[in-house]
Amino acid sequence: MKGTLLVLALLVTRELTFETAEACPIFYRVVSTVVLGSRTLLDLALETVGTTEREKADIEKLQDCYNELGFLDKLKPLKLMVIYSPHPPP
Repeated sequence: MKGTLLVLALLVTRELTFETAEACPIFYRVVSTVVLGSRTLLDLALETVGTTEREKADIEKLQDCYNELGFLDKLKPLKLMVIYSPHPPP
């Protein structure tokens, strides 16, 4: 029984790892376009994800908040994403 649970745990962990690896680039792309402030780039990024109109409107509101910030304040989230990136530096 313990062997079966171990195999099941390894399968689940491995599957979650694949989903995480697929989700990370999409997350970074969307967050980066929100911070950059370009509505055109945001629309392109959201098309690849397949967001609903409600989700798109909410993310656009978030982008409007970022556009009200100064340039240096807009870079802070990007710095945090680089610092806490799950991938080690080369």
